[in-house]
Amino acid sequence: MRVDVVWWDLTGSAQTIDSLSDDLRDGGTEPWRDVPGLCLKVWLADRQNNRWGALMLWEPDRPADRPLPANRAAELIGYPPTHRTRFDAAAMVEGIAQPNTPISHNRSTHA
Repeated sequence: MRVDVVWWDLTGSAQTIDSLSDDLRDGGTEPWRDVPGLCLKVWLADRQNNRWGALMLWEPDRPADRPLPANRAAELIGYPPTHRTRFDAAAMVEGIAQPNTPISHNRSTHA
């Protein structure tokens, strides 16, 4: 299992965490729904440090023979991620989500 983590420092962009969150609500998550090998994609918002990012969990890895959906965040922000890292996941456990929480396993949600 592989993990990708990407972050953008938004200091040099006209985009904000709010504008990027709005794009997700307007269907920005949909292109990722059927990507082969993608177990989970989580969009990350760090207001304290003015950063936007994503975590992607792959099994066994990103598909080498298929293109990924367009990197909408990079398109909107105007530059590639300022930080990108890949590593192996040693273990994973899935907890039981409480009813009526903003994040659900079976649907795209937005905080």
